[in-house]
Amino acid sequence: MRTAVLEIYEEVRREGARADQALQRALRREKQLRSVERRAVSDAVYGLLRLQGRIDHLLAAALRTRKSALEKLATPTQHLLRYAAFLIAGERQSVASAVGLAGPEVAPWQWALELIAEPAKLGAPADPLEALAAETSLPRWMAKLWSEQLGPEETRALAAALNQRAPLTVRANLLKNTREELIASLRAEGSRVEPTRLSPWGVIFTGRTNVFALRAFKAGRFEVQDEGSQLIALACEARPGQVVVDACAGAGGKTLALASEMRNKGRLVACDRDGRRLDELRPRARRDGVHNWEARTVPESSDERIADLGGNADVVLVDAPCSGLGALRRNPDARWRLDAEEVASFPPRQKEILARYARLVKAGGRLVYATCSINRAENEEVRAAFLAAHPQFEPAQALPGSIGLGEGPEVHLLPHRHGTDGFYIAAMRRR
Repeated sequence: MRTAVLEIYEEVRREGARADQALQRALRREKQLRSVERRAVSDAVYGLLRLQGRIDHLLAAALRTRKSALEKLATPTQHLLRYAAFLIAGERQSVASAVGLAGPEVAPWQWALELIAEPAKLGAPADPLEALAAETSLPRWMAKLWSEQLGPEETRALAAALNQRAPLTVRANLLKNTREELIASLRAEGSRVEPTRLSPWGVIFTGRTNVFALRAFKAGRFEVQDEGSQLIALACEARPGQVVVDACAGAGGKTLALASEMRNKGRLVACDRDGRRLDELRPRARRDGVHNWEARTVPESSDERIADLGGNADVVLVDAPCSGLGALRRNPDARWRLDAEEVASFPPRQKEILARYARLVKAGGRLVYATCSINRAENEEVRAAFLAAHPQFEPAQALPGSIGLGEGPEVHLLPHRHGTDGFYIAAMRRR
């Protein structure tokens, strides 16, 4: 197991691989691992990536006490020390247990691991921003961004939530069952589940379950979807018989939720610049019994593929490409791949996509703009710039008051407040 963890971590940290893809490749090779061991490998890799910033700070501080440095050690030893430090700082294991699991290679540095077990002895960086970044395991630029926009205390709470494993949440497919019927069928299969707090369609698994092996999944009775993502679809207010456009559909999670709301009646157009992502939607739609949809690969250089929809759509959803800062629980490696410059590149593109697809909305129609980012430049500022440049649109209530998130035109979903991934939702209406 130790070998698999370090192999995956090395591929992600040194080679820039995505953690989910590196994990899949490694586990396909390690056929001898049992399911419980595979789960442990996954938990260790993702946990180590989430706490990487804090682990490196603690190790560096501990090694400095004897005038040593992490980067001077051989790479395998560095990673083994990180693994041992993670077991102590992240999993609350004893030093002896951590050394035993990490292997004899770390035994010469047991003294450093003993210091990590008592981090108060190591102190904190003098610079407040560096201290915040080390404490929260965030890159310095990200700690700066959120401390400026949310404040240091809110940043700490947000980071604490992002450093936990995300809950497993699914959406009941209303074309095949109600949420109550789905819960009953899942419990009959032995799953521990509860209804979500905010989404009227959501179900959360409270135990570890391979949902893709369940009969209910194979029958198309639910789709895996974060509760916040479900609320984006709910904000669209799609109804049977309407013309609805999902502008950045990707693999179609929200497209399927919209089809469920439309009861398979009307016209649902899933657009994306990547036709391969749309291909992933086809088997999912068949399993879910969705048949009122069509896919359109729309290049960014031309509107020809959507020209016929101009001024005809009742609802347009623009779930725009974004930095993904709200989904770091699920993609912990992303915080180390992203940088401030890349995050700053998204708003111009988001404004362009929003303006482009807004032309499809008919008079009285609804436009929903959403991201899975926690960043004003990608969220409020994009919405404000759009409304200033397009006076034919006005703010509209984003979600029903019954959801319990207020009745304003914008909704901010935050992991530490709502238990969802981080999302921004804004609703507008064409006059």
